[in-house]
Amino acid sequence: MPYPGRGHINPLMNLCKILASRAPHVAITFVLTEEWLTLIDSDQKPSNVSFATITNVLPSERVRAQHFSEFAGAVFTKMEAPFKEVLDRLCPPPTLIVADTLLFWAVHVGNQRNIPVASFWTTAATNFSSLYHSLLEQNGHLPQNFVSPRSKTTQISDDKFCYAEIPLNFQLGPSSTVPVLLSSVYEIKSQMVDALKPSLSFPIYTIGPSIPYFELEGNPRSNSDSNYIINWLDRQPGSSVLYLSLGSFLSVSSSKMDEVAAGLRNSNVRFLWVARDEVSRLKELLPDGDMGIVVPWCNQLRALTRPSVGGFWTC
Repeated sequence: MPYPGRGHINPLMNLCKILASRAPHVAITFVLTEEWLTLIDSDQKPSNVSFATITNVLPSERVRAQHFSEFAGAVFTKMEAPFKEVLDRLCPPPTLIVADTLLFWAVHVGNQRNIPVASFWTTAATNFSSLYHSLLEQNGHLPQNFVSPRSKTTQISDDKFCYAEIPLNFQLGPSSTVPVLLSSVYEIKSQMVDALKPSLSFPIYTIGPSIPYFELEGNPRSNSDSNYIINWLDRQPGSSVLYLSLGSFLSVSSSKMDEVAAGLRNSNVRFLWVARDEVSRLKELLPDGDMGIVVPWCNQLRALTRPSVGGFWTC
């Protein structure tokens, strides 16, 4: 069960695909809202992964950014009951629940039905460590002389993680035993993970990257638009292109988009800008050429693996 957002659904689905490929005899049910099923139903998935839906008890994905407080409140209070109904319909009954860490109520559901629960953290171990220890300090659960194993470059004073405080306080407190799956590679984050373990009451496991790297193997799916972008990137010098994609969550005003366009034009930096609905207007400001192109969509993973891409601008 993922948190209902693209940055949470994609990583959990990729984990499902990895599990399905290594354990083809295991049946995996991926639970979504009815709206989200319409958004990803055409995506390829293994035969032993099936979809189940809960009713649309949340504000629409299309207005989530404008009504985020209402959206987050509904996630924390309105999704549990329809999720239980899904469990009642599954046959055979589930033997394990893997839920996004932000869906703290999934632990209650598992305990009530005697079903083990694993908590899936969709971002890196560094982010988890910074937020977790910040919350423990705020609640007085750490000794005064405790040294938190945070990355020195991580800023925890920002409000970007505030929406996670309720579930983390509730689910991953000092007495928790729910195992947490971290989307990190142990060999890369070994110091961070080894420093975390002694301070936690629950086990943590690094499961590797939860991006669809396996789709790059063999002959990845492509279309004429994707090939055009890749061909353009391959004509550029190494590490010379700035990739811009402002994501699907936050809305950026046209005036701010124009400022970005002016900065690109004046900087003489090569760029690939994925601008969705703003493409036609931005093309007037930044006509396609040797220095840059503006497109409505691209295969991001394929683009970011090209040696010409040297930076990624997002929000």
